[in-house]
Amino acid sequence: MCSKNCCTLRLVSLLSLLSLLLFTVALPAAEAIIKTTADHTKFDELQQTFNTGPEVTQACLSCHTEASKQIHKTKHWLWKFTHPDTGEELGKQTIVNNFCGAYARCTSCHIGYGWKDNSFDFSSETNVDCLVCHDTTGTYKKFPTGAGHPPYVDKPFPPRSKKIWKAPDLSQVAQRVGKTSRKTCGACHFYGGGDDGIKHGDLDSSMTNPNLALDVHMGTDGLDFACSTCHQKEGHDVSGSRYTTQAKDIHGIDIPGRDDNIRST
Repeated sequence: MCSKNCCTLRLVSLLSLLSLLLFTVALPAAEAIIKTTADHTKFDELQQTFNTGPEVTQACLSCHTEASKQIHKTKHWLWKFTHPDTGEELGKQTIVNNFCGAYARCTSCHIGYGWKDNSFDFSSETNVDCLVCHDTTGTYKKFPTGAGHPPYVDKPFPPRSKKIWKAPDLSQVAQRVGKTSRKTCGACHFYGGGDDGIKHGDLDSSMTNPNLALDVHMGTDGLDFACSTCHQKEGHDVSGSRYTTQAKDIHGIDIPGRDDNIRST
């Protein structure tokens, strides 16, 4: 039989646990979910109606003054890569693309606005698309033949079909930007070539929320990595290259979240 002291201890423990649970429930929801130092819904620059993507970028640049300049130096922007061993010029600008077949279709996955022909201005800061990587609402999508623009009015695609692409509320999207995610990276990398898993057989929408059995690193019931956990970035320059795939570890043990400046060389 349990002694009187034993029962008393159990009662005290139960009361302590109950108090802890009540305290946790009483915490304001905002305190539990805030993971950023900035609430973009409070920024005056974003309290307006945006008619185009470049207008949003102009507002972003009022605070993030160097972001576009950083983007301009990256493979994501230039679609060019000079092989360090051979000097060969590679990248989407220089190799034959037999998937999309047309500028406005191919460049719908470019991180910019308006690359429809050779007149595209790579030096324009407002041509950079901030939202495609930083959207957290799931409502922002580039139009398949829009040369990088989202639809600004609801319209069908394919043409004359019943499938309507909804125009995003650019103000709402801009006010809710956040870190990149599997979904934002996958918007281009999962659907390259015009459909799910077409261009890269090992990258498709199943990687948006994979389980451990599908992917040991990105499984949401396992390590729950995002793409950027390994493909880290410095100045918006994302590490990794399909042309030189041998990664060299110069730091010893690389720890996710620590700035080890991981590079593929």
